[in-house]
Amino acid sequence: MSIILGIESSCDDTSAAIIQDNVLLSNIIASQKVHETYGGVVPELASRAHQQNIIPVVDQAIKQAGVEKSDISAIAFTRGPGLLGSLLVGTSFAKGLSTALNIPMIEVNHLQAHVLAHFIKQDKDDSNQPKFPFLCLLVSGGNSQIIHVKNWNNMEIIGQTIDDAAGEAFDKCAKMMGLPYPGGPVVDRLAKEGNPNTFVLNKPNIPGYNYSFSGLKTSFLYLLRDKLKENPNFIEENKADLCASLQATIVDVLMKKLSKAAKDLKIKEIAVAGGVSANSGLREAFVNYAQKYHWTIHIPSFAFTTDNAAMVAIVGYFKYLEKDFCPIDSVPFTRTEI
Repeated sequence: MSIILGIESSCDDTSAAIIQDNVLLSNIIASQKVHETYGGVVPELASRAHQQNIIPVVDQAIKQAGVEKSDISAIAFTRGPGLLGSLLVGTSFAKGLSTALNIPMIEVNHLQAHVLAHFIKQDKDDSNQPKFPFLCLLVSGGNSQIIHVKNWNNMEIIGQTIDDAAGEAFDKCAKMMGLPYPGGPVVDRLAKEGNPNTFVLNKPNIPGYNYSFSGLKTSFLYLLRDKLKENPNFIEENKADLCASLQATIVDVLMKKLSKAAKDLKIKEIAVAGGVSANSGLREAFVNYAQKYHWTIHIPSFAFTTDNAAMVAIVGYFKYLEKDFCPIDSVPFTRTEI
């Protein structure tokens, strides 16, 4: 039996989780509201908040799981990619606790963790995990990638954004409309009240499986600029239709590339991960594509869409079985690929 403590601190969520074997016992997340005032994550404020949150979050995760610190087999922590200051807090805490308990440390790639979140079991009888090989659409504020997952430790990025990520496009277009941060969930909520066919936005023509969203953002900006000249109240009067059109365009771009990859590789086991996987339009598109192309789809629980330590702990579990530990002098990294 293995009990893994997972620690996630790559951006602005401080999280700790306990997994026994591959069954989740607890997953605690402390979000940071301070960034809403600034319309985006402020790295220095994020690292300070992590310092305040990490001890109570870890303590609560251990208590909720009903285990003792002495029961923990290993500590899995996000080594990167992410914000350096934030990562340093989680890494330093993992080093200290590892030394105090005399247990091994396991470094985790944040992107790999999002993909493998699908293997977290809510209980022992949970059997709804993807079968290898599968394709995973990883979409968040910083990433838009199509990943060919051959095994838990064998992944290949076959397509990715050449500029902006889908989540970034949601947030920045929301900011153009004066919506609060983070804009993605607000766009999603308003889109449900609008007509997705009202406005036509630019769809990039990028070869292969790669994405591009910078042109879409520019197209959206010019639409607002031109319409506001005619009507100063244009955004307020058309907010729902703007959000619906924006969301439909982004989802369409994402799904067409994913569909092409699935067809070319003859893979019908398809998953989605990352913060944007919480988007209702994307989730609906996954269901529709599954019916049309006979896919077996895997959509994460909402708790596992945003950054969380449960996904770190499940990678830690797989690595623990392989005795894939890291040295105490490991340092965080800010950018990498899987």
